[in-house]
Amino acid sequence: MINLKDIKFSYGENTVLQNISMTLKEGRIYGLLGENGVGKTTLLTLMCGLKKPDKGQISTDGWDPYDRDPDFLSQQYYLGDDLAAPNMKASDFAANYGSFRPDFSMDTFASIMKEFETDITQKMNCMSYGQLKKTHVAFALACRTKYLFMDEPTNGLDIPSKSQFRKAVMKYTREDSTIVISTHQVRDLENIIDPIIILDSKEVLLNAGLEEIAARLFFDYSNTPRPDALYCEMIPGGSIQVCMNTDSQESKVNIEALFNTVHRHKSIIKNL
Repeated sequence: MINLKDIKFSYGENTVLQNISMTLKEGRIYGLLGENGVGKTTLLTLMCGLKKPDKGQISTDGWDPYDRDPDFLSQQYYLGDDLAAPNMKASDFAANYGSFRPDFSMDTFASIMKEFETDITQKMNCMSYGQLKKTHVAFALACRTKYLFMDEPTNGLDIPSKSQFRKAVMKYTREDSTIVISTHQVRDLENIIDPIIILDSKEVLLNAGLEEIAARLFFDYSNTPRPDALYCEMIPGGSIQVCMNTDSQESKVNIEALFNTVHRHKSIIKNL
């Protein structure tokens, strides 16, 4: 379990995060959403101990991530958006760096690479960006860490590769893992992320599971205009409208529409 309490972080005089408090539980795949510059990458690097908060506390199963305890580090993996392309085969990269991970499996890495249709014997500096991204994703999943942080993992992937990514995350991660995925590509991950965290400038606007969101907001896919709609958008075949769920109706959460609703009605959503 990851606990954040009153976290503040600034770059010089520019405050990026302020009074951030939330709890991330085991066995969940969190989707971390937000506009450019709101601090998604910063929050990930704080949780994995690459940065230290200016104020507040982060506790991961009793560890302070910034202490960089070897036992803690062996149970987490951070996959950033900037990827190294070393002059070595993917298999050698995995064997070398996997030796630092107690639960790393070369067989699992090879299986994921095969599902990703990426050659394990190819040198990484000769790969396309998409192949390189899939190699790093395969390694991250093969480490089978309890805590996995991924920053924009579907960037640079084509449509089939995005499907392969979703299947691999569901198939190869531990049941007790806490996974946090930062993304702008909501539709790439809509079927696997739950709960949803939405960051705004310096604060958390939303941190809730899909079941709780559906209990409080109704996503209407009919073509009948609703005067009580908080948000309305035309989609193929009709429209989607987001309203308060005052009648306990069941509906499927559309994460993209949810994101737009939250940003249009910040105070209303926070009060919910």
